[in-house]
Amino acid sequence: MNIVILTGAGISAESGVPTFRASDGLWCGHRVEEVATPEGYAANPALVQDFYNQRRRQLAEVKPNAAHEALARLASAWDGNILLVTQNVDDLHDRTHAALPPKAGFRLIHIHGELLKARCTVTERVIGWTGDIDPNAPSPFDDSGFLRPHIVWFGEMPLEMEAIYDALSDCDLFISIGTSGNVYPAASFVQEARAAGAHTVELNLEPSLGHSLFDEKILGPATEVVPTFVGRLLRTPPVAGGASF
Repeated sequence: MNIVILTGAGISAESGVPTFRASDGLWCGHRVEEVATPEGYAANPALVQDFYNQRRRQLAEVKPNAAHEALARLASAWDGNILLVTQNVDDLHDRTHAALPPKAGFRLIHIHGELLKARCTVTERVIGWTGDIDPNAPSPFDDSGFLRPHIVWFGEMPLEMEAIYDALSDCDLFISIGTSGNVYPAASFVQEARAAGAHTVELNLEPSLGHSLFDEKILGPATEVVPTFVGRLLRTPPVAGGASF
């Protein structure tokens, strides 16, 4: 049985990772256009670099929670394929899967990029990066370029979409965890999975915008509902096509 899992800000919030977008629409006190668009970067690269430098430093202050750990246990025990697609740019999934190595057939995709990587503005080459990025330092790949955060900004194409849609077309179970359902294309993944005949499950603190598209909805904190659901899944896998278990 093949599984596709989508995670959003709700799974990392309990680890103390601040969500970028607040209820007032600001990203950590900034307008989205200032710090999360190519135009904002072109207009004020120093501001944008400082914004992400601060976010990168915060990763040292947080650690994976029980929900991350449960998904790592699932990946290490599951005999089928698992694709874990996260909208989060933190490294909490990466840490848990490094500590508990998954079986063959597992893959993790950061659809919106990663804070601990940087990208050359000329060559598009990506490099691991744990410190601050100096807005004036030339790229190590091309002297005419610079390093920018490896983050997918508004107006840019999310990463590895072809691989994600391929997995959705062949999945038996789709699980959405901690997502609002208002960010596309991720919000459409449940429809793709349903079209493939997959059983669909939402694990969330509150219903998402697309909650009616899920066969099952389980509400509660991610650190509670995800470990419980993973335990059930490892004991009794669901039947694809809408049946509960």
